[in-house]
Amino acid sequence: MASGDLRGNNLLGISWVDSGWVPILNPGNVLDYFSERSNPFYDRTCNNEVVKMQRLTLDHLNQMVGVEYILLHAQEPILYIIRKQQRQSPTQVIPLADYYIIAGVVYQAPDLGSVISSRVLSAVHGIQSAFDEAMSYCRYHPSKGYWWHFKDQEEREKAKPKSKKKEEPSSFFQRQRVDALLIDLRNKFPPTFYQVMEVKKESDLPAETVKQEERESASKTPAPAPPSKPPPEKRARLQ
Repeated sequence: MASGDLRGNNLLGISWVDSGWVPILNPGNVLDYFSERSNPFYDRTCNNEVVKMQRLTLDHLNQMVGVEYILLHAQEPILYIIRKQQRQSPTQVIPLADYYIIAGVVYQAPDLGSVISSRVLSAVHGIQSAFDEAMSYCRYHPSKGYWWHFKDQEEREKAKPKSKKKEEPSSFFQRQRVDALLIDLRNKFPPTFYQVMEVKKESDLPAETVKQEERESASKTPAPAPPSKPPPEKRARLQ
């Protein structure tokens, strides 16, 4: 019986087996097993069917033109390979498809294009799944920007002893944005510079002027007052 879906004539995803033939399969009757009417891989219009109806041997296939099936390889009792080919002359054939029978189950061998397409599709699916999983760990906040948030990170944070974190007045993302705004404002409104008058320092004054100022300050300083005598001591009265 056939298993699988025959929609779209895609025979790569189906298989066929007749359990009654499995114990007696051999290189002599494997083509008869393959030509069963319930086998979806078998073409009823092939030359094998004509030879079978006329009760001729398979050697007459070389003298015919059209589609035929041959036993390409046999590894008793487990593996048989059957080829479907287009015969154009006794010496010229064009392979169309290969079928392999493993333990009585018939499969169609995929062509190179199908193999490459399947491998590429599997690789793309894996890459897409990886990107989807990576995006699930991505977080964004206007004040913090982008960061990664993994599940195992939560477990590690729970295991760590809680400690008070010093709250920063602003994040790196905020400082970076503010710096960009300040630079933009500075470019739009450049600062205006005013000319400042120079003031001479005391060190720049001539030495004579400094000496004269020292003399004046010394003359204005009052003389020290003489020391005052303490008041006389009082004597106690005798009664």
